[in-house]
Amino acid sequence: MQGFQVNYYIFTDDPEAIPHVPLGPGRNLSVIPIQGFSHWEEISMRRMESINKFIASRGHREVDYLYCLDIDMVFWNPWGAETLGDLVAAIHPGYFTVPRWQFPYERRPLSTAFVADGEGDFYYGGAVFGGRVEKVYEFTGGCHMAILADKANGIMAAWQEESHLNRRFISHKPSKVLSPEYLWDDKKPQPPSLKLIRFSTLDKDSMNLKD
Repeated sequence: MQGFQVNYYIFTDDPEAIPHVPLGPGRNLSVIPIQGFSHWEEISMRRMESINKFIASRGHREVDYLYCLDIDMVFWNPWGAETLGDLVAAIHPGYFTVPRWQFPYERRPLSTAFVADGEGDFYYGGAVFGGRVEKVYEFTGGCHMAILADKANGIMAAWQEESHLNRRFISHKPSKVLSPEYLWDDKKPQPPSLKLIRFSTLDKDSMNLKD
């Protein structure tokens, strides 16, 4: 986002672990403390709630656009104004070349994330989404309410908040869809169709994951 004012918000349950990083002009970094959980599934399920509360408390006053990115990733190439839109989704790198019937949507009708056969356009990754801050507020609020409804019924969607993200993008279509160059997986070979990888996942340190 060269030429733009950019705020980085790091959500963490261990603020003291965030190192001091020198930033360039027009860049600010804020650490946002959040509650820690012992199970990664619970961390995943609470993310929409954390983002929604942050926007309500201060985010709506500080930014015009908000993009929510997993932290275990790396920028390899420029990410610029071409990604800006009202509501933006990114195609999951594992499913952009497979038929729709192979998408790992939540298929149990009991879940609010349920997607019927024949529904859906793409399978979107939960690691990248965003847009205008007011649209992200509505989107995360809707996902959070759906997650709470599932919890009340004693069910957890197949892929936690990513399942709810995909369900909501079916009923609330993204205004812009980013190709997998903005959400790649470094464990996969780069296909000829992707000329440039801009943002990709790092290998997770599975020895330190909480269970």
